[in-house]
Formats: sequence, C-alpha cells, structure tokens
Amino acid sequence: MLPENTPSSSSSCLLHSNLWFYLWIPLLTSSLSKRITLAEAHNINTNSIMLPIELDLSSPSSSYHHHFLSPPSPSPRCSAPDSTLNFRPVIGILSHPGDGASGRLKNGTNVSYIASSYVKFVESAGARVIPLIYTDPLHILLDRVLEKNDAGQFFPCYAICLGFELLTMIISKDNNILESFSASYQPSTLQFVKNININGTVFQRFPPELLRKLNTDCLVMQNHKYGLSPETLQGNQRLSSFFNILTTSTDRDDKVYVSTVQAQHYPITAFQWHPEKNAFEWGYAMIPHSEDAIQVTQHVANSFISEARKSPNRPPARDVLENVIYNYSPTYCGKQGRGYDEVYIFA
Repeated sequence: MLPENTPSSSSSCLLHSNLWFYLWIPLLTSSLSKRITLAEAHNINTNSIMLPIELDLSSPSSSYHHHFLSPPSPSPRCSAPDSTLNFRPVIGILSHPGDGASGRLKNGTNVSYIASSYVKFVESAGARVIPLIYTDPLHILLDRVLEKNDAGQFFPCYAICLGFELLTMIISKDNNILESFSASYQPSTLQFVKNININGTVFQRFPPELLRKLNTDCLVMQNHKYGLSPETLQGNQRLSSFFNILTTSTDRDDKVYVSTVQAQHYPITAFQWHPEKNAFEWGYAMIPHSEDAIQVTQHVANSFISEARKSPNRPPARDVLENVIYNYSPTYCGKQGRGYDEVYIFA
C-alpha cells in the first residue's frame, strides 16, 4: 500500500508479505455516589446504562436458569478451515520520506514515516503490518508485484492517493501525465462508471444501499492536488490497456477525475481517495465519520485482506516477529495539530 506520498521498499520481507501502497462495551469513567434503583434508572438521561447482574446460575431453582439456559449439549465439532487460504496474512506498507509533519517532529535525510491509520486499517480486517522503509525506486516494487503474479503467485496490491498517481506515471511511462485538480481536504461522492460490472472488484461485497449512497452522499475523503481525467487515462494506450475505471469524482471546480481503478489482469486496485481516514483520522473536521462512511472503510479493508489471504506467501514466523510494526512505537501528534493523529517515524 503506498502511503499518501512517495514510497519504495527494501525489506526482504517484501517477497513474503502482501503489498499495500499508501492501507462493546461502553466505559464508565465516573463512579455513582449512590445506589440507583431500576425504577430510578428510567429517569436518567444517559446514552447507555450497563447493569451487571449477579445470579446463582448453579441453582436449579433460579428462574434465570429455567428460562434462559439450555440443557448442556455436546460441544459442536468445528469444520476444518480452508487449507488454501492464509489466515495469518502479513501486509507490507511503504513508508514515506519525512516525518509526516514537515520536519516539526523529526528532521533528517533518512527519516520516513507511515501514518498509523494505514496500520489500523489493515489490522481492522485481520492482518498484521510489516513496514517497508523507503529506499528504492517505486518501479522496482511494481515490477516485483507483476513478476509474482505472472509467475502464478497471487500477490495483491493496493495504492492510495499519491500511490495512485505514482502508479499511473510508471505504467504510462510519462512523468508529466498528471493534471491539476482542486480536491484538497474535500469529502466527495463516488460516481460509478456507466454499465460497470462490480463483480470481482473492491465494491463487490458492498451492500446495495451503501453503493447507492456512495453516489449521493459524501462518504469518502479526497486530499490531492493532482490526478487524471477519464479522457486522459482512456487516451493513453498503456493506461487504458492496464486499468479499468471503476469510479470518478468531481473537484471544487466541477472538474471530473478518476477516483478508483482496477487492473484488468492483475489484483491491483488504486484509489485517489482515502479509505482509511473515515475510521482512523480525526485531524480535519471534514473527514466523513458517519456510520455509512465507517462501513465504507471496513468494506474496503475486508476486501483487501480477503485478497491477501489467497496469496501463497507464507513468511516464516520468526521473520514476522522480527519485522512486524509492533517493534516500533507510534508518535502521537494529534494535540499539536500535525494533520495525522499518529505516525510511525523511522530514522
């Protein structure tokens, strides 16, 4: 997953990890000064009340026992998991040069960072993250992704925001192909391309009602100054033969740009928007945080990790423990208004 700005990688774990280009209980914090009866509880204006109840469930005379507990039954036998899937997927996320705060957190020529929201995004769908520190040209990474898939080793890749832009430059072999758009700090809709078949895409498992709302409600977060118009992408033979356009969006000047693409022959999806921000970033008030917006985040995460489980890559357990993101501590920068709530800084 390419983070929001330029990336690349050098970790040996890349060969084993899947790639992501920049990827209840209410708590009671105060104690009650007096006991409250059930009758009194009805008059308390609270969001929720949790009433723990202690019952002697061992007593046969307990009304709870008679009305709510079923007789003991033999433990059910669990079906065997699908042996073709990897239920411990590991995702490689590329770091980005800098500290994520224009040098206000840490300076240095070798400093790079990963926004914690990408890590949480991956974890929320059931995978772990290995940071791939920015060192090599991006096209080397893309070459490895293509080579693995060409060799029959399923190897998915997601690219987000600047990752989207970098992939289009590499595939088109044109560093000047990007156009200017006014879409910084802008929530938007996603307009699906007419007659597009979403089967086999990131949107396949979205509920129909949520798909409809993506067209009418601003449920995704945009934050970019450059992009591609549909005409430019379709007019470039290299891009049009590699990607299918899934969605478009409109910037503040009513200019239409490509917002989601999927490779025609590879498990590669690129987003100009930020699926991770809805649930895990709070630095800007315009980030969508509605229940529908959170569903968008979760469905995209679930889609990517379900693809990662299909990969035959099985990194050795020791390599994962030595390199997993848990070996690093995030820096909390939300109070300082740095843009991100947390970042992992590598120096």
